[in-house]
Amino acid sequence: METAASGFGGIGSWCMAETLFEELKRYVGFSPEDERALRSLHAVARGHFSRIAEVFYARILEHEGARTALEGGESQVGHLKGTLQVWMDQLLRGPWDEAYFELRCRIGRMHVRIALPQHYMFGAMNVLRQEFNTLIDEHYRERPEELGRVRRALSKILDLELAIMLHTYREDLLAQQARSERLATFGQLVGSIGHELRNPLGVIETSLFILKGRQPPGDERVAKHLGRIGEQVAIANRIVSDLLDMIRDKPLKAEPVRLVEVWRNAVSAVQHQPEVVIEEHGLAELPEVHGDPPQLRQVFVNLLENAVQAIGGAGKVELSARALPGAVELAIEDSGPGVSESIRRRLFEPLITTKARGIGLGLPLVKRILERHGGSISYVPRPEGRGGARFLLRLPIER
Repeated sequence: METAASGFGGIGSWCMAETLFEELKRYVGFSPEDERALRSLHAVARGHFSRIAEVFYARILEHEGARTALEGGESQVGHLKGTLQVWMDQLLRGPWDEAYFELRCRIGRMHVRIALPQHYMFGAMNVLRQEFNTLIDEHYRERPEELGRVRRALSKILDLELAIMLHTYREDLLAQQARSERLATFGQLVGSIGHELRNPLGVIETSLFILKGRQPPGDERVAKHLGRIGEQVAIANRIVSDLLDMIRDKPLKAEPVRLVEVWRNAVSAVQHQPEVVIEEHGLAELPEVHGDPPQLRQVFVNLLENAVQAIGGAGKVELSARALPGAVELAIEDSGPGVSESIRRRLFEPLITTKARGIGLGLPLVKRILERHGGSISYVPRPEGRGGARFLLRLPIER
């Protein structure tokens, strides 16, 4: 029986699912020997990372399509050069584990978000391949066997990088297309239902107005129920308005806007418990942006309402702002429970909600409004131990 048990244990281990990264490493033949060779190259190349980053982005900026895809154009390149040096350090130093794989996957997703054509990525990777191979030729010239090992290891890790980026690029692009198809279907459905709901809601409002004028004086129970009906009709009307706003390109009435005024107007419109503290930092110092004040107010109202509802009782909502080259950045944080990892990637899709009440239109509408302004919003988890949700907003200063 002991032999059989150990035999089944062996089968169980053999049948364990291989991760995608393990499969890719096996496919290119990436081995512990390759890891040692790359760490050897790291000691040689790390002093050249800054120069290689200069060469890399000089080549990138020669191409209009790649330059346009970089957010902020040349103003962002200084930051990106530093990021590339960190990337090269990880490339040659490892460890080449699942955390490494996840980190690399984010690059492919970023390429989808900024709409970077993949042929630029292949060309850029070839720049790195040439620079590293030049270093290998110079340093290992007198040791041909070691030169061959290091060159093969470099080729394998760069092939792995391309495979990971292409996989996540394709995966996210397909997901994006699927979301677009769902939104198109959603839009057709909402367009017909939304307009049909306006008529019965209008009848209810008219009848409610007449009933309020004829209610018995001093009957608090009747007044209470009529008030409840009015509140629910207002909620239903807002849901219909939000649905219709989701599917139509509401024209922007753009003008110079001071965001501090829009924010304070939104704060005064959002009901919250006295125990909830709402703070702002750096907003008054921001330059004006070009936008539609009522629509930007709706962005702040939706985010504030979400934050207040997430907190539930006592807590804090904090907005911090700073100016970037050509844009402003706002971070809105709350002390609530935050957003679970399983729902983060679908957070800005219609009908996705974490609340017991609500149908999940607030954040998709926020995203839609900011994109109309040429801006963006993303969910960024707060540092470990702090909890709560954190949303990062960007708006261009000039349209």
